[in-house]
Amino acid sequence: MSSKNNQPPGGDSEQPLRSRAGSAFRSLAGLVPGVMLCVAVTVVAMAIQHAEERLFAHPYIEALVIAILIGMAMRAAWTPSPRLQAGIAFSAKQLLEVAVMLLGASISFAALAASGAVLLGAIVATVALTLGATLVLGRLLGLPTKLSILVACGNAICGNSAIAAVAPVIDAHGDDIASSISFTALLGVLMVLGLPLLIPLLQLSATQYGIVAGLTVYAVPQVLAATVPAGLVSTQIGTLVKLVRVLMLGPVVVGLSLYAPRLNGDAVRAVSRMGLFTLVPWFIIGFLALATLRSLHLIPDTVVMPVTRIAGVLTVVSMAALGLGVDVRVLSHVGGRVTATVTLSLLLLLATSIGLVMVLAA
Repeated sequence: MSSKNNQPPGGDSEQPLRSRAGSAFRSLAGLVPGVMLCVAVTVVAMAIQHAEERLFAHPYIEALVIAILIGMAMRAAWTPSPRLQAGIAFSAKQLLEVAVMLLGASISFAALAASGAVLLGAIVATVALTLGATLVLGRLLGLPTKLSILVACGNAICGNSAIAAVAPVIDAHGDDIASSISFTALLGVLMVLGLPLLIPLLQLSATQYGIVAGLTVYAVPQVLAATVPAGLVSTQIGTLVKLVRVLMLGPVVVGLSLYAPRLNGDAVRAVSRMGLFTLVPWFIIGFLALATLRSLHLIPDTVVMPVTRIAGVLTVVSMAALGLGVDVRVLSHVGGRVTATVTLSLLLLLATSIGLVMVLAA
């Protein structure tokens, strides 16, 4: 009898299975050092917040913001090794997305429904205005069309995620993608740090501030960091407003696919490779699913608080990773025209958002 016949059943098929399992384990193990660095920064940030609470009865600087500042300070003085970068990137993206998804368990669509069709229409109009104005600004300042589109989508919708989704559709150049994403990352952090100052300056209510944050902050998780100082109502309203902006990514990408042939005849093919989770990210679908379950009272109240706390901790870890991934020296490598376009566009978006909440409050 041949040696092949002496092999146990399934012996040949077990080898590829073991190989895939070993590869997956090595990939996960490679994430551990970077994730643990982010966790260490998180522990320090939460300890500082706890000390503030003991001394002043209220944290003046939240752990989320402290984690960003610590991460940025470390990144300015030291560049993480490739061994750490994989885990940092995982914490900044995947853990951040999980945190957003879990937040859905604490949110009911009743809050959005109570805002009414006027607010929903205003959000869509604000995004459209920002897209158009930024495109015009970019062209007036001499930016290439594709770079203007990337900057416009990043500012109007959801920062890096929008840039990454739009880039293959319009066949954007690598340099354009890098410059728009790098500046968006830095400006996103500055927005998280500076936006809460508007609360006392403009005497904004929790609802008003939530709307402003949802309309101006780039990424959904960054809305959490920007709204935590104003309380849970601001966080809920800000997240829901931001979700409406994010959900506009699908129509915008499809619309750009119709315009893409004017830029590059082959770019339109990129849309055919896009699935549901590209147009609407998986964590947004998860967020909406949990929010739906919460709205239908299928998630008990006893579960909401632990899930919310887990989401909060994961968000701090993600913010630590975000800080570790932002090099403040990137400004020296970004052209003045890109800087001017993004900044003016953001100021327009901020002014429009503030004007909107003032009109709605009248």
